Amino acid sequence: MSYTVVWFKRDLRVHDHAPLVHAARQGKVLCLYVIEPSLWAQPDAASQHYLFIQECLQDLAQQLRACGARLQVAVGEVTEVFGRLHAAVPFSHLVSHEETGNGHTFARDKAVARWCVEQGVTWREWPQHGVVRRLPTRDVWHALWAELMYAPRVAAPEAGSLSDVALPWKTMDWPGCEALGLDASSPPRRQRGGRARGAEVLREFLSERSRHYRGGISSPLTAPSACSRLSPYLAYGCLSLREVVQGTEQRLLQLKGNTDDDAVWQRKGLSAFVSRLHWHCHFIQKLESEPAIEFRNVHSGYDGLREAGWNAGHFAALVAGRTGWPMVDACVAMLRETGWINFRMRAMLVSVASYPLWLHWRPVGLWLARQFIDYEPGIHWSQMQMQAGTTGINTTRVYNPIKQAQDQDPHGRFVRRWLPALRRVPDAWLLQPWRMPPDVQTRCGVRVGEDIPVPLVDLEAATRHAKMRIHALRARPEVRAANDAIVKRHASRLRRDRVDAPRGNGATYSQLSLDL
Repeated sequence: MSYTVVWFKRDLRVHDHAPLVHAARQGKVLCLYVIEPSLWAQPDAASQHYLFIQECLQDLAQQLRACGARLQVAVGEVTEVFGRLHAAVPFSHLVSHEETGNGHTFARDKAVARWCVEQGVTWREWPQHGVVRRLPTRDVWHALWAELMYAPRVAAPEAGSLSDVALPWKTMDWPGCEALGLDASSPPRRQRGGRARGAEVLREFLSERSRHYRGGISSPLTAPSACSRLSPYLAYGCLSLREVVQGTEQRLLQLKGNTDDDAVWQRKGLSAFVSRLHWHCHFIQKLESEPAIEFRNVHSGYDGLREAGWNAGHFAALVAGRTGWPMVDACVAMLRETGWINFRMRAMLVSVASYPLWLHWRPVGLWLARQFIDYEPGIHWSQMQMQAGTTGINTTRVYNPIKQAQDQDPHGRFVRRWLPALRRVPDAWLLQPWRMPPDVQTRCGVRVGEDIPVPLVDLEAATRHAKMRIHALRARPEVRAANDAIVKRHASRLRRDRVDAPRGNGATYSQLSLDL
């Protein structure tokens, strides 16, 4: 029997899915997703990711049924599943999207490539997002990104057009979280998975919520609705990045010439959003080009900077949301409940961990990877290192959690929502409640050190000391000498003060600097 295996990974859709359409043109297909126990045993995996993927797979199964095919789900290591399948019903072609995942999926894909060579199976992969495999130089990346993003989308297979093959063994029930070694708990208010939900979020953002994007994404009060909220649907491929880019451009054309206030703000928001979509792939490209940055400092001159000074008590307090700084602890509480916080607050969390608490980015990054429903390894590890100051080429960014509270939550609505003990604290003491005099504590019924924690360190002194250590290292000639190679490999070629990033219609858009 001649057929092609379509291996679904982080591309859980039938729309704009080149491997699926290619396979269908060749004849029969077997649409396969593999639940890999070793993948879920990795320290960056969380039950919320697994449950989100289950919801995506249920939606994908419906999409495939409409096209005439079934989604086959197998449990086991990928090469073992392929080997079992090939022995029972031989196949000669495997197709999938490229994946820029964590170190485990990188090693797994190399093992799959070896297996295919040994078995005489042809494995063809298509680009996912705007990431370029075996990129020769960063100088050509922006043009390649635009070429892919503005190319025509691949139409979904027509209804009933697919002819499929079933697995030659009885399909197992999906293992539960506990069976995979995952904590059974999951944020009760996390976003739910599936293309249908992702498409609705995209429609709402493009038609309505985008008018609040510019100016609304920094504060945790407005960000939940001002941000696009598309990140988990992009991370797991419910939507393709190309359809989001092109959908945004189409909406901008519809708004062109409209001078209503809402339309003006929508255009500003959507233009800024397209810029962020470009940066999305820019950061994933870093991990694609150098997979080791998940584990090692981008700049080896920073090796040993924080490793020996690990403070388990500081880390435990951060994870528990007991650092003593209300804005930090409120963000941790929101993460625990929703699996999401906005970009600036993520930056603040990593900044506090990296500077006043002087924690190494790797364990902090693993903890945050499990907290984020939209965990995207390429973006995540690039950003962790940028904020920790270990890239050597980025400006040191330090977010003061007291100033962030002043700027982003001036009336304390956010911290009071997520930290019930602070609801009784008077406004005058809300930014620094540990300074409340005993009589004020008695009147409002809040005990400093019990109901609310005392900060772990003196913020100003600890931050100043951390910056001195970073800057002293950056000033060393041998450290500075290595920067050029990092710039050549990873740095953007677009200047932030120029408007020169290509668009599909020949126009350009300005690149906005990121907070992290």
